[in-house]
Amino acid sequence: MTVNQLVQSRGITELLHFTTNKGILGILDSHSVKARSHLDLDERLKAIFTPNAASRTRDSAYLNYVNLSISRINNNFFRQSARNWHKDKDLWWCVISISPEILSHPGVIFTTTNNIYTGVHREQGGKGLEALFAPKIVQWSGQVVKRGAEERDDFTTCSQAEVLYPEEVDTKYLQKIYVLDGEAQDQLEGQFAGVSHPAVPIQISSNLFEK
Repeated sequence: MTVNQLVQSRGITELLHFTTNKGILGILDSHSVKARSHLDLDERLKAIFTPNAASRTRDSAYLNYVNLSISRINNNFFRQSARNWHKDKDLWWCVISISPEILSHPGVIFTTTNNIYTGVHREQGGKGLEALFAPKIVQWSGQVVKRGAEERDDFTTCSQAEVLYPEEVDTKYLQKIYVLDGEAQDQLEGQFAGVSHPAVPIQISSNLFEK
């Protein structure tokens, strides 16, 4: 099956990417979600750049890609970012929803699990996307994730599966932004106005931010 056929058959409606209030400001200001290697190239973004991860040495070959999730965020990674790397900082979090239309774009790589794990399988095209929904996924030797019988069709077998999008994602594909509470919603609305970015729906969805 093609990527578009799989998107339709599995009912995939969004790709997700979590970021901080500083991160979303940079995204709206530059009208793009940039790969980590591109952030230092923009003088305006360098001033506000707050990485989600403390280090990216284990997947340094893929710093030119934007990391996205299908239908649900990588909660393991979010907990690490929120509890450890950015603990007690004056930050709030949001999750951006991006159209699955971009999955069929050239150069997109699908990874069956976290891209740093030794058992990861990477592939492009329909075959690559289909592999994310296999009955079982190897994370590393001796660690296997099996697909549950009641798993949602649009959920990847491993919750840490990734979509790697080359260089940057244009915010014209931005569908909505999820926030924790009304205070974050108000601040985000101010950001839209401050950088003159076209508004998109902002939805309060506290369950997305469980740590």
